[in-house]
Amino acid sequence: MASTTPIDMPPAPPAPPERAGLPKSSGRAGDKIFLGLSRGSGILLLVIMASIAVFLTYRSVLAISKDEGNFLTTFDWNPAGDPPVFGIAVLLFGTVVSSIIAMLIAVPIAVGIALFISHYAPRKLAAPIAYVVDLLAAVPSIVYGIWGALVLVPYLEGLNLWLDQFFGWTHIFEKTEVGVARSLFTVGILLAIMILPIVTSVSREVFLQVPKMNEEAALALGATRWEVIRLSVLPFGRSGIISASMLGLGRALGETMAVATVLSPNFLISLHLLNPGGGTFAQNIAANFGEADAFGRDALIASGLVLFVLTLLVNGAARLIIARRKEYSGANA
Repeated sequence: MASTTPIDMPPAPPAPPERAGLPKSSGRAGDKIFLGLSRGSGILLLVIMASIAVFLTYRSVLAISKDEGNFLTTFDWNPAGDPPVFGIAVLLFGTVVSSIIAMLIAVPIAVGIALFISHYAPRKLAAPIAYVVDLLAAVPSIVYGIWGALVLVPYLEGLNLWLDQFFGWTHIFEKTEVGVARSLFTVGILLAIMILPIVTSVSREVFLQVPKMNEEAALALGATRWEVIRLSVLPFGRSGIISASMLGLGRALGETMAVATVLSPNFLISLHLLNPGGGTFAQNIAANFGEADAFGRDALIASGLVLFVLTLLVNGAARLIIARRKEYSGANA
């Protein structure tokens, strides 16, 4: 019977020598400092957000308690009247509708541009295009507003007439009032142009993080370029696209100067999006804050509280969608 001999285990590697002049606890002290700073920054952010919420709520209660109308359903905005009557129905409608128009236009185009830069364009062409897109994201809002008032509004007259002629039966694109194109539809197009660079830049960076092994494996199996994008790139970057879209939506909801420059405000709700008029929270605050008295400013702060809550809800919904996408992806892995 053959004898068995124990297998010798390789010796453990020697411990790395300590470097002269460095105390043993230097790394741990740095970790503690970094942890303290990070935790303090997070707590400070929560304190600031809570302070803003408390301030807005307090000033809003002062105004709403003296409002003779229904704050949620009243179409008028006259806090200086006797009695004061004001509501956010028109502002909420205009803010949501213009932001939806901007998202419907900007997101598909932004994703297409991001895919072109990351997977189709030659490197010599992709770099300048990416630079221009990043540069457009830094243009101030007032510049977009002036361009929209002087260039975009006159050129949209022809588009409005064409939409009214061929799509007026939808009621949405029926133009029933005479006037220049200072409407919610124009605001939506301008907002789409403004958020397009943001959504494009974030989506591009996400697409560039797709593992090359996934794309090469799909190509090795005979997939076309579009099939690689559809099967590998878009599923990987879906959460990033959602994050980029919500970032753009946040800017669209809170945009002030560009909307105030382009829109002809009134306090009427109309499903005819080509008709001049409408209003948004940010535009109404920018237009009336300077001339309002103390009570009028409290009323504007009350409308700002609604915009604050709306923005938090949008960001919370985006985080929930991304978290569920990650859980679904992890379950299928």
